[in-house]
Amino acid sequence: MMQMKKAANTTMKVALSLLLGGAILYWMYRDFDFRRVEHVLWHEMNWTWMLLSFPFGILAQMFRGWRWKQSLEPIGERTRASVRVHAVFLSYAVSLIIPRIGEFARCGVLARYDKASFPKALGTVVTERAIDSLLVLLITGLTFLFQIKVFNTFFDKTGTSLDTILRGFSLTGWIVTGVCALAVLILLFYLLRRLSIYNKVKNTLHGLWQGVTSLRSVRNVPLFICFTLAIWGSYFLHYYLTFFCFESTAHLGLACALVTFIVGSIAVIVPTPNGAGPWHFAVKTMLILYGVADTDALYFVLIVHSVQTLLVALMGVYAWMALSFTETGTANA
Repeated sequence: MMQMKKAANTTMKVALSLLLGGAILYWMYRDFDFRRVEHVLWHEMNWTWMLLSFPFGILAQMFRGWRWKQSLEPIGERTRASVRVHAVFLSYAVSLIIPRIGEFARCGVLARYDKASFPKALGTVVTERAIDSLLVLLITGLTFLFQIKVFNTFFDKTGTSLDTILRGFSLTGWIVTGVCALAVLILLFYLLRRLSIYNKVKNTLHGLWQGVTSLRSVRNVPLFICFTLAIWGSYFLHYYLTFFCFESTAHLGLACALVTFIVGSIAVIVPTPNGAGPWHFAVKTMLILYGVADTDALYFVLIVHSVQTLLVALMGVYAWMALSFTETGTANA
């Protein structure tokens, strides 16, 4: 009975996630000419820059797997680098199917192949996510302060104002924004509810707490910081290089790339597969603010997100194949 209930809950979460992402995408592309996408892909897009961005997308996840060692070692968990990296690859891929399941999946891989404690590993993931969130918030604040003059210049040259932009926001646009905000609140409620369930299990809570506090005993703090900066630097370059794939975005520069990157990173908090829908909406809106035509912005977010999602899926398939040939057991180093 419990298994049926869990399966029903999982199915409902997946369905709601797909429905939310699909509804936003439908609204954005309801009058879009998809027949022209093929022409843009093969005749207007510069694939060299897209291919150059791939190594950074891969490196971002590899750095995450390498950094994981720094928070696992203080709590006595010795794991193999290859297993950690493959676990991260697989976690992002499975999150394309069930949003937010990746954190649990990569801890499960580590528990199976290197006999690591699942609660402890989960605690380290929670801590790392908190560190990443703080870094994103810091970059967001600095970017906003840095870009105030750019926004003012844009408004002066175009004769627009923030009030004009808000008035020009359609009712549907406000509804989409409201739905995204509501989805975030529901996700937070769900996470708090799940946490309260875990709190009832003393051993699990103890292991989780050990993982959360693992950073206090990190042996090489500078290396942990370097890995963290490398992760987000790689994510940014993975995204920024795609600007040069399209004539409409090639001239925008680092500032625009950083602003849209941050906005997109915040948008993926909404639980849809790889942020599909909210990411498209947020990035497209900011690109338009920087002067990109509506249609060009739609092409950009559709193609970039689709190609990068395909890369994540391929990395997950590779990790699954590699793990199938990996022996289980306790790691020696």
